[in-house]
Amino acid sequence: MPFVQGEVISHAQMSVEEGAHLQRGMNYQLASGNSVFLMSVRKGAPYQDVVENDGRILIYEGHDAPRKRGDPDPKSVDQPEFYPGGSLTQNGLFKEAAARYNTDKTEFETIRVYEKIKPGIGVFNGAFALRDCWQDKSQGRSVFKFRLELLDDVRTSDARTGGRRTQEPSPGRMIPPAIKLEVRARDDGQCVECGSVDNLHFDHIIPYSKGGSSRLVRNVQLLCARHNLSKSDRII
Repeated sequence: MPFVQGEVISHAQMSVEEGAHLQRGMNYQLASGNSVFLMSVRKGAPYQDVVENDGRILIYEGHDAPRKRGDPDPKSVDQPEFYPGGSLTQNGLFKEAAARYNTDKTEFETIRVYEKIKPGIGVFNGAFALRDCWQDKSQGRSVFKFRLELLDDVRTSDARTGGRRTQEPSPGRMIPPAIKLEVRARDDGQCVECGSVDNLHFDHIIPYSKGGSSRLVRNVQLLCARHNLSKSDRII
């Protein structure tokens, strides 16, 4: 079953879901047909990813050239759009996808975003629409920036069936990373209802659609899939 927004997962589960080992952070149209970003805003994260608009917008920083012996420090040179042989890097592939959307405003690249919250453990932050790409100066070099907008739950692209689709922005919000970390620590990494440590989800106690906030620790809790579903069934 596909992950739902806020579900806590292992790196192994993520790799199985996406049909790839997911070692790099940017992954354009994997064999499954899905595009995937791995993000982190933890202290010491290698890239400056930023969450805005109460979790609806993600500004994702492009990635550096692979480090090779004899090459300069990747952090000292511009992020590349092309490999030396002329083919597009991941930055270049996603830049072209953003340009296609900005040309016709109808067909966008859907990107599934996972966030690392601790070694080996992540959260599925949902499916996002790639809306724009630009380049900024950072510490004397050029870096790519990608603007993503959170979507409602969507069926991801399937390489076997093809087909892209449009989708309206989500009424929900991505829970800020700092809130997730505090909630996970407060709830001891287990369901507050039964103590299960399997199939966990970050749950809004008062849903966003009913006025609840994603930015308050007291409005977020950990629930297992069973109790998350039973709670959803009671919301009217």
